[in-house]
Amino acid sequence: MSDKTQVNLTGVKQIKSVWLVKVRFSLSEELTALGAAGEKDASPQVPKDHPFTMHGVGGQTMAVFSQSDTDELSLEGTVVHRAECRPVVNDNYMKLKKMQIKESTKSPRLSQQLERAVTTIYKPVANHDFNVVYDKKKKSEGKMVRAERQVVLDMLFSAFEKHQYYNFKELVDITKQPVTYLKEILKEIGTYNNKGAHKSTWELKPEYRHYQPTEEDEEM
Repeated sequence: MSDKTQVNLTGVKQIKSVWLVKVRFSLSEELTALGAAGEKDASPQVPKDHPFTMHGVGGQTMAVFSQSDTDELSLEGTVVHRAECRPVVNDNYMKLKKMQIKESTKSPRLSQQLERAVTTIYKPVANHDFNVVYDKKKKSEGKMVRAERQVVLDMLFSAFEKHQYYNFKELVDITKQPVTYLKEILKEIGTYNNKGAHKSTWELKPEYRHYQPTEEDEEM
């Protein structure tokens, strides 16, 4: 409802006199408590006797308003009598209220002790294998610090003097350099083999080789 709400005062001269009655218990809650108890404890009964206590308005001016779906307020009448309707507080009623409180505090979750381990369902794991591999890889790469460009070139040339072909993982292990940085240098001095007997490996470009070409290279 907005701060500025208009009140419909149509028929204000024909205002009705109304009673303000306060009911101190909820019948639906009592019935719910009885239903939850079931047949195990059906002794409590919904209270049937409800004393009706009258009170005066005490010189106060009270009114009753109604609100429509469009938030329009209408004056329905003025309060001329106040009253309270509440059940008789006896053993039956207190037992019923105790059941109601017990049901309201009951946890919806149920814990049950199993006699043996359940092996037919998915077992949660602390960490999946692919996550372990990924974390290990990230941790390893995180420790790699870029070396001077010439230092990396010297390590690569020294490695290619021993072997003509290397896969990329082997070169990473040898140089201990970040992947992106190493690839950048390799593209300048090396050639990646996409096919052939040495598929998925790197070798030096002809102008950087210090070894005699093999028969296989001459045929290519």
